[in-house]
Amino acid sequence: MNASPELEKVVPQAEDFLPLLGTDHIELYCGNAKQSAHYYMTAWGFQPVAFAGLETGVKDRVSYVLRQDKITLVLTTSLVPDGPINEHVNKHGDGVKNVALWVDDAEKSWKETTSRGAVSVFEPKVLEDERGRVVLSAIETYGETVHVFVERKDYSGDFLPGYKAWNPAFRAPEVGLKFVDHMVGNVGWGEMNTWVDFYARVMGFAQLISFDDKDISTEYTALMSKVMSNGNGRIKFPINEPAEGRKKSQIEEYIDFYQGAGVQHIAVATDNIIETVTALRDRGVEFLQVPATYYDTVLDRVGTIDEDLEPLKELGILIDRDDEGYLLQLFTKPVVDRPTMFFEIIQRKGAKSFGKGNFKALFEAIEREQENRGTL
Repeated sequence: MNASPELEKVVPQAEDFLPLLGTDHIELYCGNAKQSAHYYMTAWGFQPVAFAGLETGVKDRVSYVLRQDKITLVLTTSLVPDGPINEHVNKHGDGVKNVALWVDDAEKSWKETTSRGAVSVFEPKVLEDERGRVVLSAIETYGETVHVFVERKDYSGDFLPGYKAWNPAFRAPEVGLKFVDHMVGNVGWGEMNTWVDFYARVMGFAQLISFDDKDISTEYTALMSKVMSNGNGRIKFPINEPAEGRKKSQIEEYIDFYQGAGVQHIAVATDNIIETVTALRDRGVEFLQVPATYYDTVLDRVGTIDEDLEPLKELGILIDRDDEGYLLQLFTKPVVDRPTMFFEIIQRKGAKSFGKGNFKALFEAIEREQENRGTL
């Protein structure tokens, strides 16, 4: 069974009345789940776990479950012409619908959050099969995104009741991804503090870091961001909003194409970013490129690092340092058709921060992409 760990509190100001144990899974609504699953298996090294669809008695949708270490993706497509999945894909393109959070008690989590003002998506419900029982409940967050609370301490199955094991012949080697480090939400003008307050008041999170338009700006564009974390630090949700700039920021571009607030990127951790990024690049994943001049002065800024600079430069990996260590990070180009969702690969070597020293170089790289798209 999935016994619940006792997790140390690392963010003392977080009330943490739920408490959250980690990210359970991330469900994306897609135009074509079968082909999306093939992409995440082939390019990203995710392994097939389970599926639900016609063969399991589900008539209106099909879902493929993929996993790499502690990261579980669920890719879902509608089997019928109308309905909420198609509406979501028509409006937003492929994107994250459900950010599912692993909890000890899904009923308590639902009561705690709804009593503090969260809007319920569905009340606690029990799913059962021969492997045990799972309790699910759900609340709304920004845009049309949903938090599902998953209680699985009495379940020994691979994913959830209603899913069958999926064992295709094809499996690609993993690329070294470990867990979800953080997930970033983009919200509209003036909405950041509303959602910061939501995570504090409704879910017991605390603010770790705040960035304003002086921290995150280039010649043309700016944004503001606050990072919210639960008490054990397993769940970190930076919230971005646009700020006034001379041209259209990446957040505005996202809001335009996603048609509202949503998950901008999923940051996934690795223990060896050089090996991970090399494998991803060799399988066709495209990354943002900063100018080669970034590496002329980066060690003056971050000091001594364990890695040789040359492979980092060759792959375009960015480096930043805080009081507790340093981090290595790199961002993909959008992984869907619209310029919306992307991934970040991050390796932390002590650092607890989010790469503030790289913001300017990174956003200038994004602006070059926006210029190519004609959306700057």
